[in-house]
Amino acid sequence: MAWSSTDQDAARGQDGSYALRLLVGAVLILATFGFVMLASASSVSAAHRFGDPYFFVKRQAIWLVLAFAAALITARIPADYLRRWALPAWGVSLLLLLAVWFPVIGHEVNGSHRWIKVGAVTFQPSEAAKLGSILLIAWWMSPRWRKGSEIRKGFLMPLACLGLTGVLILFEPDFGTTMLVLFSGLLLMYAAGAHVGYIIIVGLLGMSALSILIMHNPERMGRILAFLNPGEYVRSDAWQLVNSLCAFREGGLCGVGLGESIQKRFYLPEAHTDFIFAIMAEELGLIASGAVLLLFVVFFLCGMRVATAAGDRFMRHTVLGVVFMITLQGLINMGVVTGCLPTKGLPLPFISYGGSSLIVTGAMIGLILNAGRGQKGNRV
Repeated sequence: MAWSSTDQDAARGQDGSYALRLLVGAVLILATFGFVMLASASSVSAAHRFGDPYFFVKRQAIWLVLAFAAALITARIPADYLRRWALPAWGVSLLLLLAVWFPVIGHEVNGSHRWIKVGAVTFQPSEAAKLGSILLIAWWMSPRWRKGSEIRKGFLMPLACLGLTGVLILFEPDFGTTMLVLFSGLLLMYAAGAHVGYIIIVGLLGMSALSILIMHNPERMGRILAFLNPGEYVRSDAWQLVNSLCAFREGGLCGVGLGESIQKRFYLPEAHTDFIFAIMAEELGLIASGAVLLLFVVFFLCGMRVATAAGDRFMRHTVLGVVFMITLQGLINMGVVTGCLPTKGLPLPFISYGGSSLIVTGAMIGLILNAGRGQKGNRV
């Protein structure tokens, strides 16, 4: 007996609801696990720098509450409102990226202009730019009349906006986030209907341009050389990589025990941020780190299912962009920590310490919840 379109929509909605529950469960487990690991990974550094082993834990608890609030807010915004404010939101993200260069609010660290500081609050605008770029591309590619195969409307226009975001992030400079935003945006454009040939050409050109820029940047080139031959740079650019790999080797299958890491005792810089995955592997072993990888796979598959079940085209593309962005960032972080990719300063979503990343990620999760709740926006 053939199903009617109504029956098919109902079945798709039930599958999407089940996938949404699994996705939320995976996110909650990752966030809880990350909070526990942060307490362990940051204790020595926090006690040494601030005299309080729970300094980072207390701040992360505040970020988690704010991330939860951000998720609740974005989960309840009607799809029509999100669509209407997608372009302004992207514009605001560009203004924030420009604001890092203003002497009054821009905050420079080691020659990088990546932060805005207002009083005691520090914010990283590139995190907001991730969400802004997703909303813009989802908004642009959603209407049916903008055919993805058309080079001007379906490709060049959204590519120009995406490229502008990437250039502003690159100037900070932040090569890792630039690559993440560009690749996630191109994946979303492809999923939304852009011609695959155009995507491949731009991807190759972008990789070539970034390679040239890296070759002319001694710091980035040093990281590439250290990645290719860590033994020669063990006392300089390969220090993080070598100690990260040592953490995996010492952890083995079951780990040395929670709180018993040696690498977090000033051997591995950024133990509570970019390299927290290595501390996790050392203390809890490959079983725990493999479980984290599995949770990201669950997040990706369930996110794709939620996107497929979404009735609103704009929300479907938004969910796809969020899933691509978070999953790709997680894979890049784990690739860096395990020596599969050159060192890049990208946190592990849901787990690494950081307020800007956690709050924006929470807002992204709220958008997935928004689509998964079956909100009846206008079909376009």
